[in-house]
Amino acid sequence: MPEPLDSVLTELRGLLLDPALRRAVASGRRRGQTPSVTRAELRPVALKSGPHLQIVTDDGNRPFTRNATTGAEAAAAVDALLGEPFGNWHVETDAATVQVRITKKGAAQVHRATPTAPVPASRDHDRARQWLLDPGDPLFTVVGGTAAKRRQVDAFLRALAATLPADPAALPAPLRVVDLGCGNAYLTFAAYRYLADLGAHVQVVGVDVREDQRVRNTALAAVLGCADAVTFVAGAIEDAAVDAAPDLVLALHACDTATDQALARAIGWKARWVLAAPCCHHDIAAQLKGRPAPVPYGEITRHAILRERYADVLTDAFRAALLRLNGYKVDVVEFVDSAHTPRNLLLRARRTGRADDSARAEYDALTGEWGVTPALERLLSSH
Repeated sequence: MPEPLDSVLTELRGLLLDPALRRAVASGRRRGQTPSVTRAELRPVALKSGPHLQIVTDDGNRPFTRNATTGAEAAAAVDALLGEPFGNWHVETDAATVQVRITKKGAAQVHRATPTAPVPASRDHDRARQWLLDPGDPLFTVVGGTAAKRRQVDAFLRALAATLPADPAALPAPLRVVDLGCGNAYLTFAAYRYLADLGAHVQVVGVDVREDQRVRNTALAAVLGCADAVTFVAGAIEDAAVDAAPDLVLALHACDTATDQALARAIGWKARWVLAAPCCHHDIAAQLKGRPAPVPYGEITRHAILRERYADVLTDAFRAALLRLNGYKVDVVEFVDSAHTPRNLLLRARRTGRADDSARAEYDALTGEWGVTPALERLLSSH
């Protein structure tokens, strides 16, 4: 339930000035307002002259660090930041974690949690890794904050940041996001958290074939205080009901031709941006197995493991080519480090509306040479 903003800011003030403060971050902007800085981070530090509250602000060009003495100086600095129209606050103390999002009506959506395993705040000047989503975010409390999961979330968000416009003001409002084959949705929620922190007005729909996942993820959205912005639908990727065509389509580790179904829907929607991390390539591998390889590639398909690996490369090359032929600029990049998962490839596409016809001859020659018809081609030709 939304709470009055004034009372929540009073609560935050007490936490920010509490000696048990570990870290706090203010980011984003309220609807129709812009703070004087894009982000502020606070944490206690121990200097030779005594304890201070370190405040790092960023104006979009460079960070500025200020160390305020505890007491009146720190209180004045905190009051100034609380007076800024930030859209989000995340505050951690040794005893509590409080996440606040300011709604478009000016109320506060609050999530409060007790840290399961508090880690003492660092009091020195060692620079911590700059995560795009705070490791103390309540999302990690709910879905599990293992180091591997944090790395995957961070890698995904960096790919997302590289795909979207650098200026959040250039994003459509609302920014409509659909995650096809969302599974347990922790990347769905991570995308929402990150985009909302930028100040974007985001509406997210997660699609998964399992009804129990829809129920679970809907309940999780309520726990995280974003049920009004993140909703879930049970249905197959190719025909699940989505109210409005999305601007951004995600398909992260959808198995085999489910990735092709997601790409076909994204193309049909004319989505502005697409991020797809393929998984479990079987379709082209099965087609290669059933016919002799063209000369001189017999040695590649003679051995099952080589045939499967080559089929993986062919499959994603075909997907990238078909995206180009349908008006997208495509980058094929590493998703996460291969030590984390062998399925570490990401197709990152931005719609230009101009088909790259130079890809047609190469695509036709490659499919003709191998005698295959990619699933994405079949799906696009059937619409």
